[in-house]
Amino acid sequence: MTYCLAIKIKDGIVALSDSRISSGRQVTNARKVSRFQGQGGDFLLMTSGLRSVRDKTVAYLDKAFSDGTLPRPAAMLDAAGAYAACLRRVAKEDRTAIRDSNLSFDLHTLLCGRLCDDKEPAVYLIYPEGNWVEIAERTPYLSIGATAYGKPILDRALRFETPMLTAIKLAYLSFDSTRTSSADVGFPIDILVYYMANDRWYEGHYDYEDLQQQRQWWNERLTSLAQEMPPGPWSEDLLPENAGRLTLVGGEK
Repeated sequence: MTYCLAIKIKDGIVALSDSRISSGRQVTNARKVSRFQGQGGDFLLMTSGLRSVRDKTVAYLDKAFSDGTLPRPAAMLDAAGAYAACLRRVAKEDRTAIRDSNLSFDLHTLLCGRLCDDKEPAVYLIYPEGNWVEIAERTPYLSIGATAYGKPILDRALRFETPMLTAIKLAYLSFDSTRTSSADVGFPIDILVYYMANDRWYEGHYDYEDLQQQRQWWNERLTSLAQEMPPGPWSEDLLPENAGRLTLVGGEK
């Protein structure tokens, strides 16, 4: 399992990927994000699924760009098409053998960037079949892997107008929620940020100790907020001193 997240806001893109790979009881670390050069800029992809399918697809895409079989894309739509073509090639070659090994042909990909023909950045979620969906303003993020745990904070707090620094913090908190609840997701993480203002990518690599202060701060604030939340009649009715307001379950003891 993995956790990869791409956020698109008015100021640019935030991309986050964990590095944990689990196979049975074995846990290793490997980078899940790859950068490619297009026309007028770079784009990146992050993947969740079978590592063998991922590596072969990325190798085919890199070779196709290097030998000119595929032109360097000038728009993110072209980049999505080029990647999908390589993914379908791998599916044609390996799907039967993978199925015969009692595995599913599984590779979900987030493709992010802005190239010379793009008016604004784009983020695509590409499915194992090669079809895709694009991020929209109303839901300014897409995630793959163990997606359930990190959704609540993004759905509550993230908007297209959210400032970049806040979006970076929300991306980390989304990962932290996932890491806390899923043993297959963990440090180190890669965070890559694209700024519309100067048309550049910035990248950081962080381990468990690097974010210890933020993690402790967040845990303490969550506990404090839960304690400070106004109780209201609904919760006060559940206290022993107010038991007369409730219907007992299972009879008296």
